[in-house]
Amino acid sequence: MEKSSRRQQLVSGLVLGLCFSCCLALTTPPSATTRPSARAPSPTPTATPTPSPSPQSPTARLKVRLSGYPRKHNEGRVELFHKGEWGTICDDDFSLHNANVLCRQLGFVSATGWTHSAKYGKGQGKIWLDNVQCNGGEKSIELCKSRGWGNSDCTHDEDAGAVCKDERIPGFVDSNVIDVQVEENRIEEVRLRPVVAMSRKKPPVTEGVVEVRRRDGWAQICNLGWTIKNTHVVCGMLGFPHERKVNKKFYKLYLERQKNHFHVHSVACAGTEVHLAACPLEFSKANATSTCEGGTAAVVSCMPGPLFMQRKAMKKKAKTSSNVRLKGGARVGEGRVEVLKNNEWGTVCDDRWDLQSASVVCRELGFGSAKEALTGGRMGQGMGPIYMNEVKCLGRERSIWNCPFKNITAEDCEHVEDAAVRCNVPRMGLEDSIRLTGGRTRYEGRVEVLRPDANGTQSWGLICGETWTTKEAMVVCRQLGLGYANQGVQETWYWDSSNVTEMMMSGVKCTGSEMSLAQCQHHKTLSCQKAAAKFAAGVICSDTTSDLVLDAPLVQQTVYIEDRPLHMLYCAAEEDCLSKSAAKADWPYGHRRLLRFSSQIHNIGRADFKPKAGRHSWIWHACHGHYHSMDIFTHYDLLSANGTRVAEGHKASFCLEDSDCQDDVSKRYACANFGDQGITVGCWDLYRHDIDCQWIDITDVKPGNYILQIVINPNQEVSESDFSNNAMKCNCKYDGHRIWLHNCHIGDAFSEEAERRFEKYPGQLNNQIP
Repeated sequence: MEKSSRRQQLVSGLVLGLCFSCCLALTTPPSATTRPSARAPSPTPTATPTPSPSPQSPTARLKVRLSGYPRKHNEGRVELFHKGEWGTICDDDFSLHNANVLCRQLGFVSATGWTHSAKYGKGQGKIWLDNVQCNGGEKSIELCKSRGWGNSDCTHDEDAGAVCKDERIPGFVDSNVIDVQVEENRIEEVRLRPVVAMSRKKPPVTEGVVEVRRRDGWAQICNLGWTIKNTHVVCGMLGFPHERKVNKKFYKLYLERQKNHFHVHSVACAGTEVHLAACPLEFSKANATSTCEGGTAAVVSCMPGPLFMQRKAMKKKAKTSSNVRLKGGARVGEGRVEVLKNNEWGTVCDDRWDLQSASVVCRELGFGSAKEALTGGRMGQGMGPIYMNEVKCLGRERSIWNCPFKNITAEDCEHVEDAAVRCNVPRMGLEDSIRLTGGRTRYEGRVEVLRPDANGTQSWGLICGETWTTKEAMVVCRQLGLGYANQGVQETWYWDSSNVTEMMMSGVKCTGSEMSLAQCQHHKTLSCQKAAAKFAAGVICSDTTSDLVLDAPLVQQTVYIEDRPLHMLYCAAEEDCLSKSAAKADWPYGHRRLLRFSSQIHNIGRADFKPKAGRHSWIWHACHGHYHSMDIFTHYDLLSANGTRVAEGHKASFCLEDSDCQDDVSKRYACANFGDQGITVGCWDLYRHDIDCQWIDITDVKPGNYILQIVINPNQEVSESDFSNNAMKCNCKYDGHRIWLHNCHIGDAFSEEAERRFEKYPGQLNNQIP
């Protein structure tokens, strides 16, 4: 309020000054043009200067970054690098227009919001700009009107922040994300225009004339001096790992009869660039008599990766690397980089991680070059070993294992530094055959699919909501490029805004890894008991989600057997934590033999894990004095060698809370006083071996060799980025008195070969663990 009244006084002073300007001549030194601060009052009010652009050296490109905590990669406190020092922007007069300019400088397509009052924490050092006023079209924040560099009456309590849309500008390279600088707005979009009939039938387009987008349409590139290195770059940015030869005679005859418009006269790529805009280019001159004399339009042919090959026979022959994989990504071709060593998967540290190294990974996996090289655990954190640090690929290597790198030490890296990639993938047109309608945002709605009807014509239709789950929703969100599935919805009466009412698909069943619903199983003929449109399937998608992983070594370290008296198990029996034979026991006499262990469940994803049900529907259990927020949170099973269940236990989420967290993360969830339940990103929920139901009742189990299996979130009731790491297995030997566990591991932590050996393991022949 004090600051506002000061401004009103200043305006009044300015008006009076203008009224008497004909009579008074006022000379104000430069130092007196600063607006008086509410925190440092001046004896005589002076007029606020008209905001003006903040010039900086024309040779220096203004560096911008997002900082602060807690935040995602596309949001944060805005910081500018000026005169060798990072500083902030005051939130006075800040607007969405300002945020749009800043987000585009950072390589995002636009802003979705902005923040004030140091939401992401208070910055340090200078407050470089104040009263910034952009119209939204400026190329840089320094071109917007402001009070000038370093001229501010704010404190860091007023630091401004920006929230950018998580979508990158095509061809944009930014030091905040990747390491290469590219002149902007030269070439952003490139395509292959198919000529051969076979190339037009089914996506992806793998061969054709190279064209670049211009304001007035598409133009060609002259092929004089065109090399295989140029082709390699073009194929990579279009999502293809390799190039192949072109029938030059055919295209020469064809192109000689075509009228071409050349925009680029020559290209000289080194072959390691991730975008054509990064190559040395010579543009055609508008007044030139001939822009490609003796040549014609450039043509390339690309080899798609196995995932995008049209013929099944070709897919079988083609193989991608079995030593590298991507985990935790929502879209095809993105994820945390994991490499295989000694039959166990581990991660890569992000020190010196750049586009060249990321591109080697992408091409090795059958994708194109890297679109982004991500750092700081942006695709979630791994749980196993970290194998590589300071990877320095040139971009020509066939595998990341061929690149120079440093072996890791305990002091070098932690999983918060896990490297990730977003690869260029071919355009398959999958998003054209599906859409969401009726939602409040583009991330939610009723699912409508485009399929041929009985007459062979395309019309839109609905999907039966019966049996619709999170797995099917995961595929829909991936197909639409909308990230992860937050929820699969079986009733969508509240999204009823479309005139599409006919059911066209039923019995849809997906594994969750498919690229489109067309790859999932479904009924050949429609079979839907609830065929009204309000029972059609829907989805809610999200840019981020959780990922739960069990600490396997802790289970192995804490296992033991307890013979617990029945009179101490009434609560456990009430919550169905004992085997069926317990009902026939002579209560309260006798005991049950329990296999006990601790379980520590980490959230390594990018969003908090929260129960699907709201607290109004949680069930109070007076026996233990707490609420149950999920019917089943974990399954505990003891399996025979052939996979038959010989004993089981289940655990409702007695209380999902943050038992402990990483050093820089604060606890958010606690059960006390009917508190919120969940697991924060970077935190874990510990269930000690000595609490009720943290066991398997093995009273009826005979001595032998078994497999202990624990599955978190077994019904996939709550969304996660990766369900393949929800299961943990151990080899188990029980001699009737004692029990041993070994080889405990997360379901996807071993190589396929090691997993096969695990399944065939005959058990221990003695009590010595190898």
